[in-house]
Amino acid sequence: MDVLSDVIATMRTGEPRSALVEWHAPWGQSYPPMPSAGFQVILQGSCWLIPPEGAPLALGVGDVVFLPYGRGHALADSPSTPLNDVACDPHDSGYERRYASPPAGRRRPDDPGAVTVTLCGAYQLDPARAHPLLTDLPEIVHLPARLGHHPELRAAVELLGGELDRPRLGADAVVPALLDMLLLFILRAWFDEQPHHGTPTGWAAALNDPAVSAALHDIHHDPGHPWTVEELGARAGLSRAAFARRFAALVGRPPLAYLTWWRMTTAARLLLDSDAPLTVVAERVGYSSEFAFANAFKREYGTAPGRYRRQEHLEPATTGP
Repeated sequence: MDVLSDVIATMRTGEPRSALVEWHAPWGQSYPPMPSAGFQVILQGSCWLIPPEGAPLALGVGDVVFLPYGRGHALADSPSTPLNDVACDPHDSGYERRYASPPAGRRRPDDPGAVTVTLCGAYQLDPARAHPLLTDLPEIVHLPARLGHHPELRAAVELLGGELDRPRLGADAVVPALLDMLLLFILRAWFDEQPHHGTPTGWAAALNDPAVSAALHDIHHDPGHPWTVEELGARAGLSRAAFARRFAALVGRPPLAYLTWWRMTTAARLLLDSDAPLTVVAERVGYSSEFAFANAFKREYGTAPGRYRRQEHLEPATTGP
């Protein structure tokens, strides 16, 4: 996998959720904070996104808003419209179309109200597997509609909206796939829009730096390889010292520290998503000794890999109804 795909595959848990909602003015909807990432897309009309702090954000047709940390927010036809606290929450639904009307007291009998159609959704992301690529994002990612920009994102939005509006055979398989595509296209669009000049820092700069991006690809492609700073630097066409400085400046940690962290993150995913023996997991992430792997894993997660697997598998059963 490439770095972005790998990060999403590691952090994702459960299935994404989405809903197509038709609003009739006046309307205002409050969305509480959630332990997941969410998005809002304006398919028709206009509205305002109202964050807990700061000025409201005007949204028009084609605008995409991504909230990577599940931050509480509200949508409304006007910043002055009272908010409804009865959540229209995609986290607890499947894939559907909804029709939301304002309370009778808010609408004049002779005024049907302007119509706004939104596409909302949520992705369950495990905070225990948080990758700095996502934690580097702002709390609100706004991708305004601009002619000719991000055609893949626009195509995914159109396809997803069509499936929710007119479900057909295979929709239960098509919609989750489109939601996964949409998440990747949103992130790709945001990274593409970051400035590439001056002295940019962070993961947007790391993924656009040929040397660092190549090293990240090598590490993610084969975390079990016995990588050294010299080898990674040579493959990137840099000296050991120059490569180490550039990697640490952009990624936020030295090359081998990131390699170890990613190995342990990969190991945790393998422990939960497969029944592979510990020896196999250890070899997959570059440890010929199960003892050495267990020590490294315990330093990262505070528990032995076998116990981690048992605890995490038992957790859903202990929290259910």
